[in-house]
Amino acid sequence: MIHEVDEALRGLLGESGLEASGVETVFDAPTRDWAARRTAPTVCVFLYDIREDTTRRGSGAGEVYDADGFVVARRSPPRWFELTYLVTAWASRPQDEHRLLSKVLATLVSVDTLPERHLTGSLAELGLTVSLDAGGAGLDAPAASDVWSALGGELKASLGVRVRAPLAGVSRAAAPPVTEGLLVRSVHGEENEDPQPGRRLRYDGVSEPAPDEGFAGPRERRPAPARRRRGGRQP
Repeated sequence: MIHEVDEALRGLLGESGLEASGVETVFDAPTRDWAARRTAPTVCVFLYDIREDTTRRGSGAGEVYDADGFVVARRSPPRWFELTYLVTAWASRPQDEHRLLSKVLATLVSVDTLPERHLTGSLAELGLTVSLDAGGAGLDAPAASDVWSALGGELKASLGVRVRAPLAGVSRAAAPPVTEGLLVRSVHGEENEDPQPGRRLRYDGVSEPAPDEGFAGPRERRPAPARRRRGGRQP
């Protein structure tokens, strides 16, 4: 999921025209050594904090359908995580850095969610809203000064970006369909007596099967639920 959020951010920033103007978008840690090796204008999107949003943790399991509408697996609810990024601009002059950072800020604050067109993999499959908060107050994450201190670099202008994204739940294959009825056998009699042949029960409403078809009849097709529209309020 994390790499899918990275790619969505890259795609969103790419629409601002940065790449067309020769500005590279990277996800490296902006350490002192990294800054010394940088040779071109760069926007650095550094992920430095990952925390679960426990208020959105769900319970139960959802059904996964195949192309024919049959239940093939059951999946636990997604877990929501907050990914916090430190976004910085790097150029030869502070004025150029501020221009780049202003362009990034204008792009990120123009949306409240990562656009669907940029979602891939599990994020696209789940069809849930991935929220985006750029520069908002109350980011529950280490302060920027603490991050710079840990990186061993000098403090510079940066933008805090938080993304709330779902991590897909664990899928477990559904049990195969029943092909035979319940076998009932008498347990009365002498200890050494041969067991009596059992009687196999039939399910109500199931016609008599052919010898090689068992007692369950055809598997019932269950229609898949309607897909929730993107952008709606999630529990």
